[in-house]
Amino acid sequence: MTASFPALRLRRTRRTAWSRAMVAETHLSPANLIWPLFVTEGRDVEEPIATLPGVSRWSIDRVGARAKEAEALGIPCIALFPNTPRELRTERGEEALNPNNLMCRAIRAIKDAAPGVGILTDVALDPYTAHGHDGLVDAAGYVLNDETSELLVEQALVQARAGADIVAPSDMMDGRVGAIRAALEGEGLGHVQIMAYAAKYASAFYGPFRDAVGSRGLLKGDKRGYQMDPANAEEALREVALDLAEGADSVMVKPGLPYLDIVARVKARFEVPVFAYQVSGEYAMIEAAVAAGAGDRDALVLETLMAFRRAGCSGVLTYHAAHAARLMRG
Repeated sequence: MTASFPALRLRRTRRTAWSRAMVAETHLSPANLIWPLFVTEGRDVEEPIATLPGVSRWSIDRVGARAKEAEALGIPCIALFPNTPRELRTERGEEALNPNNLMCRAIRAIKDAAPGVGILTDVALDPYTAHGHDGLVDAAGYVLNDETSELLVEQALVQARAGADIVAPSDMMDGRVGAIRAALEGEGLGHVQIMAYAAKYASAFYGPFRDAVGSRGLLKGDKRGYQMDPANAEEALREVALDLAEGADSVMVKPGLPYLDIVARVKARFEVPVFAYQVSGEYAMIEAAVAAGAGDRDALVLETLMAFRRAGCSGVLTYHAAHAARLMRG
């Protein structure tokens, strides 16, 4: 600095709204949002999720309207997650490979309703397995890496053929990004993006999501054998480096706010598009604070999203996407 107080008063530029806007270092718009939606069987279904107040599961005939809503709000992309019926869940998760499963029907419905809205699809077996794990499990309960990756490749191809714009492997198996990229290229689907869940932590913040996709109570054991240890940061950088080397177009850190240090380090190290998932537990905490009178929803939502952007996120998956977009559009 070349000056000191009182010649230098940093509060000068903070005095008025126009000045704060003029010197703002970080900007937030609906274009930075991805809206996760849960789809379910049935017709004309809007099924509220008790542990995610304000969030519902939607039947295929109603998900197109949500896509049109996203488009009108300037939200560029929707992320889809299926609530697979229990009777279709198996040990090997075969329903993931069904070209007419919930995910694929939702993709087609959204493309028919709002072809200009991007679709991100989850690549993992946990919405389809009877045991709730993201992959195939051996007799000892260990999730098998290479055997799982083979199925993930087929799952990604099924989704891409249905019209997915971005496939997002969230399983944390080693080597699956390279295998999926090679398969997409081999099928003439080289335009399909891969957003790798590169740093997905074994977190306590995922509980409401399991209610949303119907896997609460199914999980045998836990996912610490393949999701990341919350104690580790350098390992996250290694995971990101591997996924980028294998052909990922962008990477994700999950959860969000408790891991902003990881977001910042990934962005600084690799200078690639970095996304974060403001997960179900984070959303539920904000809603609980609002319900208790401990905070203002609008302010909390916008401040947390700005924090993601400030840390280096190109975009954020958030259940508050539609609400935040309305706030930003005024």
